[in-house]
Amino acid sequence: MATIVETKELAETVIASLVAGVGVTTIFSAAIWGGARFVDLSRDGRPLAAGAAAVFGGLALVTTLAAVAIGIVVMTGK
Repeated sequence: MATIVETKELAETVIASLVAGVGVTTIFSAAIWGGARFVDLSRDGRPLAAGAAAVFGGLALVTTLAAVAIGIVVMTGK
């Protein structure tokens, strides 16, 4: 008998899109937070903490860009 909706595949797609959407949004917000903390700490004259915040923000930004690139590769590969 034919199936109209493949519920297993649909559930996998919904879960993957939720994880990716929330995950990428959270990582990008961490990049914004790192940039804002860098500016605040630089103004306060705390270069070591500012540098750590900049590194954190930079890593979060690179992770966000990597997630976007992986998403594009997955979408074009199917």
